Amino acid sequence: MAHPSTPHLPLTLLSDDERAFADMIYQYAKEKFGPLVSKMDEESKLDPCVLPSLFKDLGVMGVEIPEEHGGAGASFMMATLAVESLARVDPSVAVVVDVQNTLVNNALVRWCNDEQKARVLPKMASEWVGSYALSEPSSGSDAFALKCRADRVEGGWRLNGTKLWITNGGESTLFIVMANTDFSKGYKGITSFLVQRGAPGFTVGKKEDKLGIRASSTTELIFEDCFVPDADVLGEVGKGYKIAIETLNEGRIGIGAQMLGLAQGAFDYAMAFMLERKQFGRPIAEFQGLSFQYAQVATELEAARLMVYNAARLKDLGRPFVKEAAMAKLYASQVAESAASMCLEFIGGVGFTKEYPLEKLYRDAKIGKIYEGTSNMQLDTIAKLLRAEYTR
Repeated sequence: MAHPSTPHLPLTLLSDDERAFADMIYQYAKEKFGPLVSKMDEESKLDPCVLPSLFKDLGVMGVEIPEEHGGAGASFMMATLAVESLARVDPSVAVVVDVQNTLVNNALVRWCNDEQKARVLPKMASEWVGSYALSEPSSGSDAFALKCRADRVEGGWRLNGTKLWITNGGESTLFIVMANTDFSKGYKGITSFLVQRGAPGFTVGKKEDKLGIRASSTTELIFEDCFVPDADVLGEVGKGYKIAIETLNEGRIGIGAQMLGLAQGAFDYAMAFMLERKQFGRPIAEFQGLSFQYAQVATELEAARLMVYNAARLKDLGRPFVKEAAMAKLYASQVAESAASMCLEFIGGVGFTKEYPLEKLYRDAKIGKIYEGTSNMQLDTIAKLLRAEYTR
């Protein structure tokens, strides 16, 4: 069964330009990537057309990169909309764009010096995929328990250690790598480095075989006396923790957008199916047992959209957004999992087969509660900020 046509995005909180942008991304993705989604999931890799399309046709790999460096010079909100719109078709493609913009490019635009910007940003906007390498076997939620070390040598640093669960690792040319330059200082020894694929001593290791978002590569990175020159230190030595914290706060909004788009894609499909499918002489969408349930799903979707968009707007305005980002990521991931599950049930037994897209979206949804900060970590962040607000 072909993916049915879907209604336009709701008008909620979008300008005409933003709405047109989101709709353009979605329509392109549905036509170009839609027919490839099942194959990419089965083969656990992106089709060769995907990255050129994202860079050249859509121009969504450098949304916030300034125009003087070849990017679109647009807002964080526009990057959020790009991720959401792509996720309605394939969350695997969406996360490629999400990590590129909300993590990697955001860090580069904010922390690169002028020489680094001139050297790196035009490539990121036109051809390089990027990865954000923080997680390790011993540091997941405890993000600063890093064992990857950087030792001072003449002209630069030697990196040794392993990174795990690195999104885009299979496609990336540039990696932002966190390593500790002085373990006696704890997290204040952490420093960020720019490492290119092919650097001596740097190997991209095994690719994970995952439950969902299978076309998105998740890999191991191995550093064995990998030399990084001083010119490729990102920001200041010992300030990598600051880069990590600030970037991950923004990244949570991107994951919220991915989960929102996933849930919307599942809902679009289920609604079209329920309006077509007849039992007892009428469309199943008319039965109260279903209609109350999909009305509830639609309400939760709208609430998640408001939260994600609000967090993105706050970020663009330069106002505090950490609590709102954590809430948006937490809630959107909950809605994605529940919506995908309900929508699969709405279409009945066929939803449990790989011939229909909902079983894939159901599998894809699970990661939303795990990566870029588990749901428990979001709750911990929210609780800390609430205590601070109420004790001022």
